[in-house]
Amino acid sequence: MAFPLPSPDSNALPQTSASQASLPSDGAAAASILPPVQLLAGLGLAVAGVVAFSLKPVIIKLAYRYNVDPVTLIMLRMVFALPFFLAMALWPGAGKGERAPVSPRDLALTIVLGVTGYYAASVCDFLGLRYVSAGMGRLLLFLYPTIVVLLSAMFLGKRIGLREVVALVVSYAGVALVVWSEVGIGHPNLMAGAGLVFMGAFLYSVYLVGSSRVVQRMGAMRFTAYAMTAACLCCILQFVVLRPLSALELPLPVYGLSAVMAVVCTVLPVLMTAEALRRIGPNLVALSGALGPVAAAVFGYLMLAEPMGVLQLAGATLTVAGVTIITLWKTG
Repeated sequence: MAFPLPSPDSNALPQTSASQASLPSDGAAAASILPPVQLLAGLGLAVAGVVAFSLKPVIIKLAYRYNVDPVTLIMLRMVFALPFFLAMALWPGAGKGERAPVSPRDLALTIVLGVTGYYAASVCDFLGLRYVSAGMGRLLLFLYPTIVVLLSAMFLGKRIGLREVVALVVSYAGVALVVWSEVGIGHPNLMAGAGLVFMGAFLYSVYLVGSSRVVQRMGAMRFTAYAMTAACLCCILQFVVLRPLSALELPLPVYGLSAVMAVVCTVLPVLMTAEALRRIGPNLVALSGALGPVAAAVFGYLMLAEPMGVLQLAGATLTVAGVTIITLWKTG
């Protein structure tokens, strides 16, 4: 799925680097002490990463117009992305854990998590986007912080307070409103598609919860590169097993869209978000994530002529509000 690097949390999400430790967790406080140039550069990178990632469901929907199947499309995306992640894996990073040797146990766990959180989640996402709009797909994926909260409460002993309960109710009420608004006007398999995309968000949340300790030992960039490399190889192997080589006889625009999806919507968001985390800290980066569903809805409206009515906007607003509350709690 290749989400941008998530906002760090002490128990469930990957940790910040040592250079971020001095940044206050409160967004307003962080903004008040950062030099203006650093603040603007960091916010610019964070927003650019969110916007670039929000293009992904739109690019997928555009590629589907050429009758390419999900297995082939996801393989093409990963083929174009793989060299970048291999370069990231080999690059001698300077962050915490980036230079330390990787134990066989951590390597094995990273591969398992990459297969779960990126390969399996991406398959669900690509399959689901055959049946739901790009805007709805991004909104459902945006729920992953709420799932992390629930998983952290179940398996890591994190307490859920009244504020978090309210945020969860608001978030899922917004999603229900968006789904209800598209019933009857969307694809006949709308609910199946929504379920698949939500399963992708769930699998990515499992990846986040399971990766927290490994990231501390390996470093966020190296861990992401290894996990993404494993996911890329799985996608390529899946194509080799399930499709003949003749499936690659596709119109040239499919290859162009796949390259854009790999570089602009996968690799660049990871790098930009990581650099934004280093410059301005997790809270301000997390706040910029609220632009994701809005950007995806706008792109879907402009590039795919997807509807953007009052109900869709109201549901998206509720979901963004609920997830923002959860995100502030996770990074505060």
